[in-house]
Amino acid sequence: MAEAITFYTHPFSRGRIARWMLEEVGVAYETVLLDYETSMKARDCLAVNPMGKVPAIRHGDQTVTEAAAICAYMAFAFPDADLAPRDNERGAFFRWLFFAAGPLEQAIFDHAFGVARPEETRRMIGYGSYDAAVDALAQVVSASDFIAGDRFTAADVYVGASIGWALQQGTIEPSPAFDAYAARTADREAWARSNAKDDAAAAEMGLVAPGSS
Repeated sequence: MAEAITFYTHPFSRGRIARWMLEEVGVAYETVLLDYETSMKARDCLAVNPMGKVPAIRHGDQTVTEAAAICAYMAFAFPDADLAPRDNERGAFFRWLFFAAGPLEQAIFDHAFGVARPEETRRMIGYGSYDAAVDALAQVVSASDFIAGDRFTAADVYVGASIGWALQQGTIEPSPAFDAYAARTADREAWARSNAKDDAAAAEMGLVAPGSS
């Protein structure tokens, strides 16, 4: 009997990335919808993630938090989905997955919130500058169709979701390279299924997307 998967999420969160990965793998899972101010901070949920944040999954006796970690974990836990890197793809897979989850995300949010980093401190900061981080991202999505080469992997779930969200929010400027990569990664049945499920969950919770009227 397969070990059960429980997925903790909120429909307007990075949980959308994790759900996309779950749908790509194609295994059954139970969804637990949490509210930011109440159930996400409850004792039983803090036992899953002491940060009181989503997404998180429980797979048998394994607990995984952080969207990028969930993508990588699911790829290796379910090899039949063929989303884990092959030997010649591992360097690019891990390099850009962790880049997107670390330096890139910090650069984008600092830029969005107007956090200015003095020139003399940039060498101490993982991303250096917003422009440097975005330029590095542009180079990798221009070099090949997907992050690890010519096929879709779990790294593309995370990076694709990140670029798609950033373009939607205006936190990176549209460009032919970004637009084409976002379109390639979003053109998947699992992405459509996951979005539909999150939209349905939002309706179930009586939520309206931020910025909607």
